[in-house]
Amino acid sequence: MHYQAPLDDMQFLLTDVFQAEQQWQNMPAVAEMIDMDTALAVLEEGAKITGELIAPLNRPGDEQGVRLIDGQVVTPDGYKAAFATFAEAGWVGFGGDPEFGGMGMPKMLGVLFDEMCYSASNAFALYSSLTAGAALCIASHGTEEQKALYLPKLYSGEWCGAMDMTEPQAGSDLRHVRTKAEPQEDGSYLVTGTKIFITGGDHDLSDNVVHLVLARLPDAPAGSRGLSLFIVPKRQSDEQGNLTGANGVSCGSVEHKMGITASATCVMHFDKAKGYLLGKLNRGLMAMFTMMNYERLSIGIQGLGCAQMGYQMAAAYAKERKQGQKSGGLSQGIDPILVHGDVRRMLMTSASITEAGRALAVLTGLQLDRQKYQTEGAEDADALVGLLVPLCKAFFTDLGLECSVLNQQVFGGHGYIRETGVEQLVRDVRIAQIYEGTNGIQALDLLGRKVLPKQGEALRMLMADVEVTLGEAKARHPQWAEQVNQAFAELVDAADLLRNSDQGADAVNCAANDYLHALGYATYGYLWLKMLNALDERDDEFAQRKHHLGAFYFARVFPRFATHIAAARSEAALITAMDESLF
Repeated sequence: MHYQAPLDDMQFLLTDVFQAEQQWQNMPAVAEMIDMDTALAVLEEGAKITGELIAPLNRPGDEQGVRLIDGQVVTPDGYKAAFATFAEAGWVGFGGDPEFGGMGMPKMLGVLFDEMCYSASNAFALYSSLTAGAALCIASHGTEEQKALYLPKLYSGEWCGAMDMTEPQAGSDLRHVRTKAEPQEDGSYLVTGTKIFITGGDHDLSDNVVHLVLARLPDAPAGSRGLSLFIVPKRQSDEQGNLTGANGVSCGSVEHKMGITASATCVMHFDKAKGYLLGKLNRGLMAMFTMMNYERLSIGIQGLGCAQMGYQMAAAYAKERKQGQKSGGLSQGIDPILVHGDVRRMLMTSASITEAGRALAVLTGLQLDRQKYQTEGAEDADALVGLLVPLCKAFFTDLGLECSVLNQQVFGGHGYIRETGVEQLVRDVRIAQIYEGTNGIQALDLLGRKVLPKQGEALRMLMADVEVTLGEAKARHPQWAEQVNQAFAELVDAADLLRNSDQGADAVNCAANDYLHALGYATYGYLWLKMLNALDERDDEFAQRKHHLGAFYFARVFPRFATHIAAARSEAALITAMDESLF
């Protein structure tokens, strides 16, 4: 099926819900680059390139997958030419620094383009996403010489990027990284070690792959405090960026995966590869996490993209597929399955969740822009980014899988076979709950590091905007406004309970997942009210659809909040008390 970006909804979020142009006026560096007319024109072009160039590659790319041939990873047919077209149009450098050839687009806009890319093809999108992330890290922590060498090449897509953290013995716990970096007299380092699960670690889309590698010096402190970050290109170059030869970087194998088969997931070997320190010694994690905030949001949006594409496929199928009757006898003919209540339930669940998620993505993009471009209010934005990024990563991807399964279910048996293509979305989105930090780790980060410290300061900052929205909503939707108000009050109360629990870390560990989901459903409720407020007196089809979906959300989805907040408040001993031998 042809992918069509939901441009009407994206425009509504930018212009009416978040009033993006007004926000950009508070960010002079952004205001110089873009106005609303330009933003909407950019989105229209993004819709064309994702719908016409990338989406047609999705299924054949999945069928063919990547191959390792004579030590070189080969991407599926059509990928190389499509990536060249994509890169030449400047899309890899969408959010990049204009001084070095980037487009300089704000993240509020970037999250919407990211969704288009993931809707069109998860696997294809990952190559540019990792490249943009590597460029962001170099732009934030590199020397002027490093920026001048690497950023133009990365923004243009001539070179691609990858981040190399995970090792066989060091997955989520990076304290056990063994890759070593030996200092050389010329200021470079020789990097030796093996990294696994490296997305885009090797491929044929570009002339070079620039790896950002976590490693430790021989005399570095133990644990994560001894990790440094190094730029290790696959091929060496001179100061002008002309490639000069191999660099001791090789791909040992590619993983054979459940999904995203056209994305190269590599085992990478570094054999005294020449590397260059990025940032400060023993501060590698700090530098890497500059990139991780954006990457985790991007992977969360992978969940949104799969849900949106699946909804489009399922809604179209439900209108065409005829099966059974809503009522009456056979003489009345066979109805399209869209008439059936359960099919509508599945579609409306998927749509109401995905459209609230899109609003949260734009809100998070706004906070990232404020954090990056504003001086006044940057600290508040920093706290909100810390709260919202783990929420987006985990909640988008948990519900992205749920919505993808619902969309597949609409197809019945035809959804389980490869012919329709909807089953690929279920396989592709599954990884998003796992990589870039598992969702369990996101939940621990959110509750333990972002909600509980400083007496819940970050949560209260979010609530300040919630209260404004509720004040506007009370006249039209008093019941829903009160439900959301009560939900946030319960979130604060549960946080106080957990903060003062005598069960210590166990209380946080056992409550974190449910707390994150409770916060997610409450936040989606707030955002549904914010969207409904923005409709004002509109009564066109767009507004009618929004009102139907908003009412559905509060009646059929929002009640999940009560289950999760009750679970988060339950005794940790219900989980910890069972003896290991009983598992």
